[in-house]
Amino acid sequence: MSERKMAALGRISNLLLRSSLNQTRRQLSATAEHGEQSARLWKILTFTVALPGVAVCMLNMYLKEQQHSHEQPEFIPYSHLRIRSKRFPWGDGVKSLFHNPHVNALPDGYEGHDE
Repeated sequence: MSERKMAALGRISNLLLRSSLNQTRRQLSATAEHGEQSARLWKILTFTVALPGVAVCMLNMYLKEQQHSHEQPEFIPYSHLRIRSKRFPWGDGVKSLFHNPHVNALPDGYEGHDE
């Protein structure tokens, strides 16, 4: 009799396990379908909203830059700006590492302008 009970218990546990696995498979299948729909939505949004938005911002920036004057402002030697307590360890020691002669002034004025 104990063998019959054990066999019956084994069959019941198998049925419960199978139904649990089937339910899990259905849930995963539904999740995968939702994931595909979500990926499709974001792909459409990327091409219809994000990329045109970036293009409009780039066009706006380009047009504003075309209207901008490219003249250097007048050099005013303020005492609190361009303080050099020691020389930089590169180049001539006066220019910063990322020095741009069109934008950055040296302690005595812009390069190429004799004042």
